[in-house]
Amino acid sequence: MAYILSLETSSSVCSVALHQDQQLLTYAELRLEKSHSSHITVMVNQVLEYAGVSLKEVNAVAVSGGPGSYTGLRIGSGTAKGLCYSLDIPLISVDTLTAMAQQVIETTPNKEKFLYCPMIDARRSEVYTCIVTHDLKIALPVEPLIIESNSFEPYLEKQPVVFFGSGAAKAQEMLAPNENAFYLENVKPSAKAVGQLAFAKLQAQQFEDVAYYEPFYLKEVYITKPSGK
Repeated sequence: MAYILSLETSSSVCSVALHQDQQLLTYAELRLEKSHSSHITVMVNQVLEYAGVSLKEVNAVAVSGGPGSYTGLRIGSGTAKGLCYSLDIPLISVDTLTAMAQQVIETTPNKEKFLYCPMIDARRSEVYTCIVTHDLKIALPVEPLIIESNSFEPYLEKQPVVFFGSGAAKAQEMLAPNENAFYLENVKPSAKAVGQLAFAKLQAQQFEDVAYYEPFYLKEVYITKPSGK
């Protein structure tokens, strides 16, 4: 039996989950822009208190590893690393897009009939995306993609594809109409799915180096100084 504390901060939604093995015990979510840094530790304490579990009983911390918001990923990884270092427990990183796909797959009837395309808005015509099968096998690796009308044509020709996430509306607008394309609204990254996928990594002892771990930003971040007068 293991307690896994999971953090999701890759988007505008901040969430924390506590699992006992694969069973969800408690969950907290906050949909408030730019609030992650001031609320994440409070939410950690809340989910532990609600479950009647002390911080010292936690066996591993899982974090949504990206891609996603640069600032959000930094907050999540920094919090997770701090907890792991202080408690001397393993750090587990879960791909954000894969965790999003897991959320949709587990609620989809006849899930094996579809491909799943999670999307994170990366501004303008670009998204961070991938395509996975119903058992999370990679059909299209994670990549930054500028959407064009025929971007997913080879996949849509073979079987239905479900598009979801913050970039899905952009895809629906840019892609040519196709009877094999399905779009879901309001699918946000969640610590629930991060915790679910983290359990397999805990069993396989697929851990990150707490000292050197960095989130998967996918693209370099360019920081410019404001022009002075």
